[in-house]
Amino acid sequence: MAHERDISKAADLLLAGKLVAFPTETVYGLGGLATDDAAVAKIYAAKGRPQFNPLIAHVADVDAAFALGEFSADALKLAARFWPGPLTLVVPRWSSCDVSLLASAGLPSLALRVPKHPLALELLRAVGKPVVAPSANPSGSISPTTAQHVRDGLGHKISMVLDGGPCAVGVESTVVSFLDGQARLLRPGGLARQEIEAALGYALLEPKSGPLHSPGQLESHYAPRALMRLNATAPEAGEVFLGFGPFSSPHSLSTSGDVVEAAANLFRMLHELDATGAAHIAVAPIPIHGLGEAINDRLKRAAAPR
Repeated sequence: MAHERDISKAADLLLAGKLVAFPTETVYGLGGLATDDAAVAKIYAAKGRPQFNPLIAHVADVDAAFALGEFSADALKLAARFWPGPLTLVVPRWSSCDVSLLASAGLPSLALRVPKHPLALELLRAVGKPVVAPSANPSGSISPTTAQHVRDGLGHKISMVLDGGPCAVGVESTVVSFLDGQARLLRPGGLARQEIEAALGYALLEPKSGPLHSPGQLESHYAPRALMRLNATAPEAGEVFLGFGPFSSPHSLSTSGDVVEAAANLFRMLHELDATGAAHIAVAPIPIHGLGEAINDRLKRAAAPR
């Protein structure tokens, strides 16, 4: 587990333009200094990520976020209610915003988040500048929820991994945009749609077609090496079974049918099943309510044609 000296070292590395992986409450992020074009470019290169896919800038508090983007009244309401936490807000960039345009894929928008993990917040305070941090894994593969997942996937490409133990939420942040006067759900995630809609007092709209304004919108993403079959009631020959609820399986996202527990276990179990060398994974049906929406989103993208 990381100590104070590790945080200081990680901050120095980030300020020097190096890449550092660190834990958030959602998944481990691959951090680079958001104001450094070269550092941001290194993230895309290390992940093999297409540069039209924007990155999220992480900051230590709401005031730091307000200095970078223009928040509508409803965006301010969500920031006050859910930050720090697993929510990313996409807002127009201020003209004075010094975050690299590469992080925004050249768009006039910016994805911002204040994470809740204590190590992440300590690191961001030590850096004193925004840090972009997509999931610390090769682009398109299973997201990392432990430091070892990061080392296995990208360890040879980054300068340091801050170990904060397993991530509590286990799926990436929910992304809501405020770019056209409307609140749109760009990516379901670690904060349930219903909680956001309750705070706003109205239903979130779906994404518009056009350029990607946040990560997590590619059709194929979060994928194991194995091929996946979803909504399976039982495994077929040659398949390993990932269960949910009272299914008879040695691998279960939640034997009690708890979608919060299932979200926390999702990527770890996909890593474990991939490590067995299984060629095919069958996944039990997951209800859509609460964090089940985010789980189904990740599974659908993991199973998509590659």
